[in-house]
Amino acid sequence: MSSETIPTFADHVRARANDDRPAILFEDQRLSWREWCALVAERAAWWRAHMASRPSGTPPHIGVLMDNTPEFTMWLGVAAVTGSVVVGINPTRRGAELARDIQHTSCQVVVSESNQIGLLDGLDLGDANGFVLDTDSAEYADTMVRHRGASLPTSDECPVDPRATFLLLFTSGTSGAPKAVITSHQRLNFVSGSMMMILSLDASDVTYICMPLFHSNALFTAWAPSLVCGATIALRRKFSASEFLPDVRRFGATYFNYVGKPLTYILATPEQPDDRDNPLRRGFGNEGSEVDLARFAERFGCTLTDGYGQTETGASIVRVPNMPAGSLGVAAQPTITVRDPETGDECPRAIFDAEGRLVNAEEATGEIVNSGGGTFEGYWNNDEANKERLRGGAYWTGDLAYRDENGFFYFAGRSADWMRVDGENFAGAPIERIIMRHPSVILAAVYGVPDADMGDRVMAAIQLQPGTNFDITEFGEFLRAQSDLGPKWMPTFVMVVDEFPMTPSNKVIKRELVLRRWHAAENDASARIWWRDGKNSDFVAFDRSSARVLRERFRANNREHVID
Repeated sequence: MSSETIPTFADHVRARANDDRPAILFEDQRLSWREWCALVAERAAWWRAHMASRPSGTPPHIGVLMDNTPEFTMWLGVAAVTGSVVVGINPTRRGAELARDIQHTSCQVVVSESNQIGLLDGLDLGDANGFVLDTDSAEYADTMVRHRGASLPTSDECPVDPRATFLLLFTSGTSGAPKAVITSHQRLNFVSGSMMMILSLDASDVTYICMPLFHSNALFTAWAPSLVCGATIALRRKFSASEFLPDVRRFGATYFNYVGKPLTYILATPEQPDDRDNPLRRGFGNEGSEVDLARFAERFGCTLTDGYGQTETGASIVRVPNMPAGSLGVAAQPTITVRDPETGDECPRAIFDAEGRLVNAEEATGEIVNSGGGTFEGYWNNDEANKERLRGGAYWTGDLAYRDENGFFYFAGRSADWMRVDGENFAGAPIERIIMRHPSVILAAVYGVPDADMGDRVMAAIQLQPGTNFDITEFGEFLRAQSDLGPKWMPTFVMVVDEFPMTPSNKVIKRELVLRRWHAAENDASARIWWRDGKNSDFVAFDRSSARVLRERFRANNREHVID
């Protein structure tokens, strides 16, 4: 198919202009597709007039800093029909970092709302200075009323090339500064078609979106395919585990998307005898644990499809029937392999002993690489990051994995998760999967913290089921009973947290945990941290006295700087 025949999202929006079926359900608001398109047309008329007053060659970039609201979807529509670009702005960024994101992506306007707009106070927004719209304000309403009755721009008035950029979506930023991933109309059209086929999504469906719309998961797997097929979109401002099922029933949702750990939090809510009495038929997402996928399907009667992918869509791994426990699945393309990041060579296949332990973790673990390049279109204004991702004609994901002799991939973490313990390199994800078997653990994060001599020690942070009376002795016995937990994988530190630092897409921000280490015990007697002061010792409380002893060891080895 040539680029001239690929539909753009301008085409998809215009296709809904005379559609009287329900489009948006939000709180008590209901909009048909026809009504939604009329509101898009008003905003598009304002935007075209605004851009006409800007210098020639100004990038038509619209920053959107909002919760999941109908207004957010309308500005997606505006960008589509005017050949402009929506920049999804992360509301958890603050101060100079937030300003940097807006300046870096050359936003000409920032569209926000009353509960977010205060984040911009006093910031230098670059080209967007003086052009911040508060969609809750009377001024905004008056401005849009002046364009009431406007029509959607035609393809002659606003021609849109399928290869043109439609979205700039920041990576999650769990490590380092987030990068703005370029998404064209044709790439999003391809992803939408794939999702519709995988899910059999059609106009009779109601798609429930509670994952943030500024993130690729919600846009790629929910909003875009729903627009293309004319399904109804039910929005919730932000994810809520306790309101998930009530929302599903209230909106009649048949499909939902997820990313990160929402399944875990939904399953932590009290079970009810009528949990299966709901309209949900399927869900799609990634990073769901194998245990959660099975429990969710059984409890709510909903089929889940969990896949591996990234905002960059550089490599895909798919689940297949009868795959091994803990596996991601198999490569969607034969060009996807596991390679040594230093040599570029393919890593040897994983070998497991009779107990299921990975015995060659260091040589078998490498980076997931697609030598075919995938459909990655680059990062906005970031040549260095582009060169890092695309090396030797291949797309390097930055994700670690190992692959068994039958071709099944196992996620090992991200490059930043790599740790070296007693001369052996490994990543945290396999250990997290083992810890998550404990019935009281909702969520686990495993990462390396400095060792007083050299290298790292394993630290595990865990979040428990509400009301759990945690017994560290029992937990230690549980870990030792796991036959596939190698001796070097055994945590030296265990910390119980009330909640994890998370991205808005529910991914644990490990860099914050790495910086916290065990330091809470130095100043807070209530910190729940335990350690094993020796390879074979039992867990004991890590308190101020323990912290002083450990700090003195670092000082004696001239390594105190690594923990400060």
